[in-house]
Amino acid sequence: MCGFLGEVSKKEINSIQHQNSNNRIICRGPDECIKLQGSFEDIFKNNDNLNFNYIFNRLKILDLGQHSSQPMISNEFNTISMFNGEIYNHRELRKQLEMEGVKFRSDHSDSEVVLLGLSKHGINYINKLRGQFSISIYFSSLKKMYLIRDRVGQKPLFYFFNNSKLVFGSNLKSVADLSTKKISNESLLNYINYGVVPSPNTIFKDIFKVEPGEFVEIDFLNENIKTQKYWCLENYISEEKFDETKFFELVNDSISIREEADVPIANFLSGGIDSTFIIKNMKMRGKEVNSFSVGFDSKKYDETLWANQVSKKYSTNHTVEYIKIDKIESNIFEALNSFDEPYSDPSNIPSYIISRAISSKYKVAISGDGGDELTGGYNRTNQVLANNKNNDFLYKTLYGIYPPFLGTGNIFKKNLKDTSQSIGSYFSDKKLLSYFGLQDLETFENRFSYSGNTKYKNLLLTEYNFYLSEMMMLKVDRTSAANSLEVRSPFVDHLLIEYIASTNSNYIETKYPKAILKNQLRTDFDSSFINRPKQGFVFDLEDWVFSNKEVIFEYLNQDLANLNLSNIKLNSMFVYKSRINALRIWKLFILNLYLGGVN
Repeated sequence: MCGFLGEVSKKEINSIQHQNSNNRIICRGPDECIKLQGSFEDIFKNNDNLNFNYIFNRLKILDLGQHSSQPMISNEFNTISMFNGEIYNHRELRKQLEMEGVKFRSDHSDSEVVLLGLSKHGINYINKLRGQFSISIYFSSLKKMYLIRDRVGQKPLFYFFNNSKLVFGSNLKSVADLSTKKISNESLLNYINYGVVPSPNTIFKDIFKVEPGEFVEIDFLNENIKTQKYWCLENYISEEKFDETKFFELVNDSISIREEADVPIANFLSGGIDSTFIIKNMKMRGKEVNSFSVGFDSKKYDETLWANQVSKKYSTNHTVEYIKIDKIESNIFEALNSFDEPYSDPSNIPSYIISRAISSKYKVAISGDGGDELTGGYNRTNQVLANNKNNDFLYKTLYGIYPPFLGTGNIFKKNLKDTSQSIGSYFSDKKLLSYFGLQDLETFENRFSYSGNTKYKNLLLTEYNFYLSEMMMLKVDRTSAANSLEVRSPFVDHLLIEYIASTNSNYIETKYPKAILKNQLRTDFDSSFINRPKQGFVFDLEDWVFSNKEVIFEYLNQDLANLNLSNIKLNSMFVYKSRINALRIWKLFILNLYLGGVN
């Protein structure tokens, strides 16, 4: 896990401004910072007169020597790259390239595999990469830059392009420092609706995210830009026979290849099924496991009982970071200020805290993120699958008259036969928009719902293309990056995801979620552990929000980018003290906090 910032332009570039903007990115790679600037003509000795300024911040995890430092240049191919992430099949790819006569300088750098593989074979080489990555590579002979992001959006990459000036990097605010800070009203509305701004847009006009599974080609010769998807999960949807043996072979391989590092690694341990399964898998292969958990003084959200059981069963070196709700405010502001884009999921607070704890001793940690998508573990998935109600007229009527200040109306819409509307009600809040007289410019159903497949496959596509890619991966990256920690998630390996998409869903049991993983743990834990309700990695948000109205209103009273949200209506959400209203207040609080810190 690293971070980079770059600019390419026909005009002179302000290097001091770059250094200031890079201060936001140093946390992503504090071990080494290398700056490279000048003209491509000076490097490649050709007529390429574009100016550039590159800064790379490295977190040393693999091949720690100087030959793995970045920016990385190939004089043979006239290319230069910056790469953030990990390529888990780099040794295999390196052997193939060496057989083709490609010469390497490093001992076992995956960064050099990325540079030389793309340099020799072109952009389609990305289909060979297995891992998490954001990549910039410039071909001087073509005067073309490619910006590439991994298949499920584990690593961020932002860009601004105008009049042959390209700014790109790992941090949205850093790119905005060097380009534009004009707020997009459309993105504001989408954030209020979803709690995040989905790619390719950002909160800023004219700054974009490279989408998951996409590359962006910038042609400086013709001054144009185009985007292309190189991976779409929809292309893998099929109903082949599911083979449990094959599934676990893929899972075992996915975990083991993520254990390679030249530094010690740790494990997230929530006490849930996913992290427990990974730890068992590692212990069965003789690995030493260093596990970390977060504990709360509120029993409602504390899972240390279960995490301690797992640690004891598998003899892990276990650490628990305890949090008291009356002491959480400093943690809240520290965590929220680390985000470069507004994001409303409150699980970012405990995620930040546990990442901070792990980073005090380790640079790499393995997590169970993506297990619910892979094995049908979310309550919403099973509720929609189990829905056999047949009274759409009644539920639509009740939704229509349901007062917006009471909630999202999911209590009614989740029962609709239309899968896109029922699942959409878990992710969007049209009632909140209407409550403040705002327009839903981009409905969730139109953007993230799918048809033409089985109900489960349609739900699967929504989970992967929205929740995992746009929300969960953002949270995992930012909370870990702020603490100089790289997180590796075996359950989001694209080969695993493709397999699940291409096979039938006979392994899914709506009355017994995640059965396929639970059955692997049944001999080690009793029913109270295996069959307890899914809890989620959160803290007591309601208590904090409704106990800190004055703190929150210091921000909510600010004008929200000319949206003029009514204070009377904001106050009314404090009267009906539900978790939904706590989440809504939290969402608006975060947005105001973010906008206040943009400049």
